[in-house]
Amino acid sequence: MEPVRTCVGCRTRASRSALIRVVSQNDILVIDERAVLPGRGAWVHPTQECMDAALRRRAFGRALRVSAAVDTQTIEKRLNGYGNKVNGSK
Repeated sequence: MEPVRTCVGCRTRASRSALIRVVSQNDILVIDERAVLPGRGAWVHPTQECMDAALRRRAFGRALRVSAAVDTQTIEKRLNGYGNKVNGSK
């Protein structure tokens, strides 16, 4: 049985494989591809809608228990297609 996590954007429960893990490193949000980075993690669906909802609600700061504002540029670049490796492309 696969673990279930809650998306911080839409607040629905989904299997761990359907969500991506996000951690805060030096107040910068980083996508944890392999789900192995240390510290608290927040789980979110890899969709623009869920990411927008999480950013609008400031859910990452609460879920990660970070008091300072977190930098969301890396997350936004990923969703806009920058840095995405698709089928082994560079």
